[in-house]
Amino acid sequence: MTDTKSSLIRLRGHLVEEDEFGRWNLNDIWLLAKAPQSRLPEIWTRMKKTVRLEKELQKKVTNLNLKENSPNIPVLHEGAGRGNSGTFAHPVLAAAYAGYLSPKLEIETRQVWLRFRAGDPTLADEILQRASPEDNQWVGVRALGRAKRNEFTSVLQSHGVEGKGYALCTDAVYTGLFDANAQQLKIDKGLARRSANLRDAMDTDELVSVMFAESLSRKKIQDEDTIGNAQCIMATKRSTAFVRHAIEANNRANVTIEG
Repeated sequence: MTDTKSSLIRLRGHLVEEDEFGRWNLNDIWLLAKAPQSRLPEIWTRMKKTVRLEKELQKKVTNLNLKENSPNIPVLHEGAGRGNSGTFAHPVLAAAYAGYLSPKLEIETRQVWLRFRAGDPTLADEILQRASPEDNQWVGVRALGRAKRNEFTSVLQSHGVEGKGYALCTDAVYTGLFDANAQQLKIDKGLARRSANLRDAMDTDELVSVMFAESLSRKKIQDEDTIGNAQCIMATKRSTAFVRHAIEANNRANVTIEG
């Protein structure tokens, strides 16, 4: 079973893989249920009752996506390959499949999904208690970085940044640190979906660098009282350049010591 760092779905002590579209891996559910081969996901998905449920759910999801001007994503996907092995299904279908395996498991699945949708913070804490030290560190840095990001964008707003100014300030951080803007970094990290969160694909060192750059940029904008897109972008570039210089200087010092 896949123990992915980004997944917050845990059933019976096991992480259930979640793909970039929020669909759950039914093969993980089959494994934790210890069900027979005759109840594999690919068999269940071809049953008439399942096909009817899938069609009705797809109609609802499609209508919702149209209203929100979002890309229409299939509620059921069977694929193979890196990061996409197995049968992935919308949580409603995942709960139905769990019920096909065990009524008790269906109840547990629905409870976890409801907690997940409600943003229950104790759900993440329960997972992290069982996670590795590295995963705990990553989640801690990611959470702190999110808070600092919110502080940064709040200051941008109060200093007159509008429209594309937010994205341009963000790209000033990325290009200053990594020589690539957000779009280029997503391609480099294999994120096919434009709406995917780039920072969820960053490692701990990258997150710390971005957080440091945004924190310094926020302070510079406040101290210098810069106003508007152009000035805030320039202030962000200067602060980010300082962070990169510090990182590179530290790397050179390490090489000298090791040499």
